[in-house]
Amino acid sequence: MNDLDLNTLLGAEDDGSTRSGARGGRRTSRRRRRRRGRGRFLAPLLAFVVLAGIIGSGGYYGYRWINDALVPDDFTGQGAGEVVIEIKDGQSASDVALELEQQGVVASARAFTNAVGNANMSDKLQPGEYKMRKRMSAAAAVGLLNPDNRLLATVTIAEGLRLSQMLPKLAEKTGKPIKEFQAAAKDSEGLDLPSYAKGRLEGYAFPATYEFQPKTTPKQMLAAMVERYRQTAKSMELEEGAKALGHTPHEIMTIASIIQAEAGRVEDMSKIARVIYNRLDHDPPMTLSMDSTVMYALGKFRTYATHAELESKSPYNTYRRHGLPPGPISNPGDHAIEAALNPADGDWLFFVATDEKSNVTKFATTETERQALVAECKANGGCGG
Repeated sequence: MNDLDLNTLLGAEDDGSTRSGARGGRRTSRRRRRRRGRGRFLAPLLAFVVLAGIIGSGGYYGYRWINDALVPDDFTGQGAGEVVIEIKDGQSASDVALELEQQGVVASARAFTNAVGNANMSDKLQPGEYKMRKRMSAAAAVGLLNPDNRLLATVTIAEGLRLSQMLPKLAEKTGKPIKEFQAAAKDSEGLDLPSYAKGRLEGYAFPATYEFQPKTTPKQMLAAMVERYRQTAKSMELEEGAKALGHTPHEIMTIASIIQAEAGRVEDMSKIARVIYNRLDHDPPMTLSMDSTVMYALGKFRTYATHAELESKSPYNTYRRHGLPPGPISNPGDHAIEAALNPADGDWLFFVATDEKSNVTKFATTETERQALVAECKANGGCGG
């Protein structure tokens, strides 16, 4: 490119004349150098401006593309309708996110995983079923997956209930058919009963408060109660304690069930345990003569038996048969089991619930003392009046 072309590009003006001579030539040379200097500066500047424009335009659209990729689709608000979502054991937050997206709960799995991360709940999602809504914001969905919101059936099994009372209660609270509970109760292997239970669930369904998920089967529920019993028996060293007392674990649980049925107050349990052991070990032999075992045999729930009822030929009639009945007559709690393992010291052979209203139980050593307690009981409206 010659000087004229460069001057034209840079917008320079010709002075309209041609000077000669060294002086004129020097002036022309200086002007040309100045023009060349300006050209060297402006040409890169112009190129930079053009390049910046191109980059700026591309950067804007690039930013839009990146922003769209990093900010996933998300609904707003609390949503509507209802859908039940199950988090299975072992599922990650990403697994749950995909399920929520597929069910239409959240707009995108990524929105949910971002919301879970922001809430620091990625490792806090717990298995269970949750009631949710369609088209929720991801943040709202995370809030509903609080473990406290799991769909659970809460069942409290009181100490001393028989299976005949317990199974209908479980069916009522969980909505499962009573026949399924009755069938499951007979499946000793499926319930993992201890070998000494002799295949019978009575006495080994531990009373406590349980929370069951909607899909939990009756067999799983009863198995959970047996497992709770096993944990309690282990913590109390039941097998070791039974051996020290000269009894089997099954016999200890039978004794505990009688204590549970007969006692009105926890503080009387260890004394009742002592009466049972004293009668079992008495010489000459004595029958236990417990009304609670007779009531169990007859499927009744009174605290005393009539003379006619005492004629029952059931092996659970401890008025007619010596020793313990074949097995537990209820499902005892930890206090009754503890009392059976640690009977109080004393020579009592009798006890009478003298006042059913106050649950007071009094103890006696002789038949004469017992008769006096029975009279007191009758005076208070008990013992058959």
